Formats: sequence, C-alpha cells, structure tokens
Amino acid sequence: MGIYCINAARYLFGAEPTEVFATSATAHQPRFKNTEEMTAVTLRFPGERLATFTASFGAADIGRYTLVGTKGTLTADPAYEYAEGIAFETKIAGRSGKRTFPKRDQFAAELVYFSDCILKNKEPEPSGEEGMADVRIIEAIYKSARSGKTIRLPTVIANQRPTLAQEIHRRAHGKPATILVESPSGEAA
Repeated sequence: MGIYCINAARYLFGAEPTEVFATSATAHQPRFKNTEEMTAVTLRFPGERLATFTASFGAADIGRYTLVGTKGTLTADPAYEYAEGIAFETKIAGRSGKRTFPKRDQFAAELVYFSDCILKNKEPEPSGEEGMADVRIIEAIYKSARSGKTIRLPTVIANQRPTLAQEIHRRAHGKPATILVESPSGEAA
C-alpha cells in the first residue's frame, strides 16, 4: 500500500486523522500470496472531515484524488505520478478551471536536500517524526483491516509541514526501466 493517499489527505486537511477504518480484499492469484490485492480506507479528521481511498495492485493503473468541499471540487489527475506532469481541475460555484505542472524529478530534489542537510549538519524537514506519523496510520490501517473495527488514533499535534520555500527543481527524466522484476499488474512493463 502506498503512502501517497495518506500524505495527500494529511496535507490537504492540514491535520492528523483521529480514526481509521479499513478493509482488504485479495483475488486468489499467485501474485497476491504474500500481500493483499487492495485495501480501502476511511480516515476521520478533526472537524468532521473524511478522506477515503483505495490502494490496489490488481486494479487499473490510476493515481487521482478529488477533494470535495462545500463550494466545489478540486481533482488532481494524475496526482502521484513522478514520470508525468500533474494536472488540477477545479469546479467551484459552477465555474471550472485547469492548471498543469510539468513533470520533474522529485527524487533528485529529495536527495539534493537530504545531502545538503548532512553536509551542513541541519535537521531535515520533513523529519523522521513525519515518517513516524505515516507509519502509525499505516499500522492502524492494517489493524483495522484485520479486526474489522475502527481504530482510534491518539491525538497528535501536527508538526511543521514543508513549505514552498524548500522547493528544489531538477530536470525530469523518463520512467526508469525495471530490473529483474515483474510489473505489479503481472503484465509486461
């Protein structure tokens, strides 16, 4: 299960979830003998806000999210792809808008930033605490899927989130070739 859906919800709401409910399903195929095929999750956030998503290794390859508010929607499609650009579409009070962002190399930027932190003895932001916030949610997702129950999360004060001031641009490159592995879909890459 990927972390992108969880991060998108946490960052869009600017808050940490308070409850998790999840369920998993797996087709009886050899490629899913060691992992679940798909997991559907509902995260409850303060202010009676919900985020829902399904992560699947067996479904068609999409990576989209839609934020639905009281006045309209924002859809990012693709939302999580690193080998393509990102596109946003908004629909607010009957008016539509689109915005696109070119593809770029997010991993190179992360490596440059992390290396700079090591060389200058700076604490990276996001920190390991940010990673632990994700891990506690993933653990709650697995616990909920196994038990069939809603899992309450302890209250956490949201850490400082990264800002656009930290943005680093690196030229985009093509999708890397896989080496000695099959595609998660089981189809030729």
